[in-house]
Amino acid sequence: MSISNPIILFASEKAAPDLIAARTASRAMLEDTRTVKIRCGADIKPQAIDWLWPGWLPAGKLTILAGAAGTGKTTLALGLGAVITTGGRWPDGSSSTKKGNVLVWSSEDVADDTLVPRLIASGADLTRCHFIEGIVQHGESVPFDPSQDIPELHRAVERIGGAALLIIDPIVSAVAGDMHRANDVRRGLQAVVEFAEAHSCAVIGITHFAKGGAGKAPQDRVIGSQAFGALARMVLVTAKEEGSTRRVLARAKSNIAPDDGGVAYSLDLVTIDGGIAATRAVWDGVIEGTAREILGDVEHDDSEEAGEKQDAERFLRGLLDEGPVPTRQIKADADGAGYAWATVRRAQKALGITAVKGGMKEGWTWQL
Repeated sequence: MSISNPIILFASEKAAPDLIAARTASRAMLEDTRTVKIRCGADIKPQAIDWLWPGWLPAGKLTILAGAAGTGKTTLALGLGAVITTGGRWPDGSSSTKKGNVLVWSSEDVADDTLVPRLIASGADLTRCHFIEGIVQHGESVPFDPSQDIPELHRAVERIGGAALLIIDPIVSAVAGDMHRANDVRRGLQAVVEFAEAHSCAVIGITHFAKGGAGKAPQDRVIGSQAFGALARMVLVTAKEEGSTRRVLARAKSNIAPDDGGVAYSLDLVTIDGGIAATRAVWDGVIEGTAREILGDVEHDDSEEAGEKQDAERFLRGLLDEGPVPTRQIKADADGAGYAWATVRRAQKALGITAVKGGMKEGWTWQL
């Protein structure tokens, strides 16, 4: 017994540090290791898409509303918001089955003299209409920035009892970086997408068409990176008939519903209480056909090629304003923005952009 005890004690003393070290390493791995979460399909309960306007405006999703200037995109979006606040009729004649709050942020129009009069003209219930006017920071009011303040908007929406629709005008304001770069757009819009899902809130992001795009696929005409259209579950486009007051709204892309069909509408100027003039959208029946066909029936553009080159020139200036950029990066960003390389080269020549070789092992760069 006296001989075996020291051996046992020696073994225990040697094992203890190893055991402690192993447990410490195990805890560190649990704390530091990033693990992939996997869920079995059998544990997932299928859910139907929740629609505000069936087939056109999905709840909990991002919708892009794009078109040329003068098509009344903001007025149209406010008209849809008015339907939501009153449970009225949608442009295709179907009835809204639920009422909800509408939240509006606009950097281009003022609520007092523009947005509220248009909502009144559209028959909205103003008690359900709310406007984002700023954010309080350190006791002071500062402008609301969609590119960084969406997290604070979660709490604000809860205070008003939720929102069925959020209108962001323009949606490019939600992108902190370059709207022509796919990665910047995806990072910027991710917070908007998560907001929509968290509150089952439809989001309409208003934006413009790039100039000189008549005849192209409508989704590809959305200004900026193609990531705008790719990240949105629905892309709606507008156009105005030449020499007429008639306008059209069409579905250009949808991952969750038919991607064809449209609605005709016009903008009507009315006078509301107080003698205030305001515009509203007046719906004028459904239209058959693809978005390309619907827009092609009302648009006429003889300067497509010139317009594309001008857009590419603006694109290049934006990329090169801060200094030289590798040619391979320009090619990748141009492709992401939907520009043909031949068009980019014509824009390069027009702007006098030079290509410079960095060295034997370095690639080419472009600089203004």
